[in-house]
Amino acid sequence: MESCVTTSLAHSLTEQGFETKAEIFPNLGSAELVEQSIARGEGKLSKYGSLVVETGKHTGRSANDKFIVKDAETADSVWWGKTNVAMDPAHFAALKEDFLAALAEKDTLFVADLFGGSQPAHRVNVRVINEFAWHNLFIRTMLVRPELTELADFAPEYTIIDLPSFKADPERHGTRSETVIAVNLSEKLVLIGGTRYAGEMKKSVFGILNYLLPTKGVMPMHCSANIGPDGKTAVFFGLSGTGKTTLSADASRTLIGDDEHGWSDDAVFNFEGGCYAKMIRLSEEAEPEIYATTRRFGTVLENVVMDPVTRDLDFDDNSLAENTRGAYPLDFIPNTSEKNLGPAPSNVIMLTADAFGVLPPIARLTPEQAMYHFLSGYTAKVAGTEIGVTEPEATFSTCFGAPFMPRHPSVYGNLLKKRIAEGGVQCWLVNTGWTGGKYGVGNRMPIKATRALLNAALDGSLNDVEFRKDPNFGFEVPIAVPGVDDAILDPRSTWADKDEYDRTAEKLVRLFVDNFADFEAHVDEGVRQAAPNTPVAA
Repeated sequence: MESCVTTSLAHSLTEQGFETKAEIFPNLGSAELVEQSIARGEGKLSKYGSLVVETGKHTGRSANDKFIVKDAETADSVWWGKTNVAMDPAHFAALKEDFLAALAEKDTLFVADLFGGSQPAHRVNVRVINEFAWHNLFIRTMLVRPELTELADFAPEYTIIDLPSFKADPERHGTRSETVIAVNLSEKLVLIGGTRYAGEMKKSVFGILNYLLPTKGVMPMHCSANIGPDGKTAVFFGLSGTGKTTLSADASRTLIGDDEHGWSDDAVFNFEGGCYAKMIRLSEEAEPEIYATTRRFGTVLENVVMDPVTRDLDFDDNSLAENTRGAYPLDFIPNTSEKNLGPAPSNVIMLTADAFGVLPPIARLTPEQAMYHFLSGYTAKVAGTEIGVTEPEATFSTCFGAPFMPRHPSVYGNLLKKRIAEGGVQCWLVNTGWTGGKYGVGNRMPIKATRALLNAALDGSLNDVEFRKDPNFGFEVPIAVPGVDDAILDPRSTWADKDEYDRTAEKLVRLFVDNFADFEAHVDEGVRQAAPNTPVAA
């Protein structure tokens, strides 16, 4: 991880038009950045050596404060709407002027030159400029670190300036609040202010790659990926909390990455060089590989509660945030891919945490059903996670990552369909949510059962069992699988009140159908026919 330490920048900030009186710390290694973070009062070491930091009021992304500049480059290429909100070029110009003025007055700045993407043909050069040392450590951990020889002539293509102390002026800058994430794809510049949440930087790079790669025929994906002992790759789509990181960190398989990947003609490649795992209620028994990273020097723990005297960590305490996170280098997980990539996938798994308790633990999808569920991007919030949420609440995030997809969802959906068809890829829907009733009545799907079903799908043995057709969604569900309790394979049978199951299933089907109305005009008849049916009793 330390191979990219340098004492100078191949291309200075001045050459980019950024003037500042600050002392520049370029491409520092992890140890130096940890030292700087502690010396500057930005964080503290746990008893195990991990760096513990707090992000303040922003403990997650500020989705409503993100903007893309609408200009000649983006006017017709970006899918404008609730997710991709336009910023006027004049407002961005004022914001940039004030950002650069703030930058000029900083005493210290940390700069990292990094790659977004592990496959050389499809990566971008990204420079990140931070006022916090721990932010620089975070992004250096999360992106791909160049070798020294690559830094010698590194020329930044895209630049991110992250100044948490900067406060936007809604009237002058056209923002919603004092927080801003402004992306200018023409100027190749991202400005982040008013938030200490480090994840905004990594997701900004993801958004850039999601914009650029489809024009090259490369499928960008919000997914994890790993390689089996047979050399075959699997990708795991899923929204936050569905198990992307947990299920991909399997000691029997080689990890490519846990969050963001590209699917090119000959490879699945990680966009990143690190992992960003949820830490809340982390246990050594359930997730030993991830748990071990919390006891490593170089790991950054966000909003994890630490005893001020013993410096011990309490992963069950959510008093600072429910969204506690850990950022660590990929090679902290045993058995990771040396080059951050693997062969084109043989299996695609779509993960959902169904809090309604309706979906089976695993289902086999046709290519048309796969595209339907990819465009739907379903999971469910559970009661109690947000103020006012007392019942399970469906969440549909198209492509399993709508906030990061600048182009129309059909662009990504058609790319996925093409890749599946060309590669003869088998697709699966896996429910890591509830069984035996909805959230509050049933129980979370046992992770051992999920892993057993996944393993059977990935080694091919699941294709040899008998399947039934689900009466609500039309996909195929196994009837019996060795080593798995037959009862959980039929969700309806696990409910004490079968009529209540039918009513809940009908509600979920209608939510799917209503959500998909926005996409019907952009898909072919086969995908439209993959929609769920009006429920009937099993």
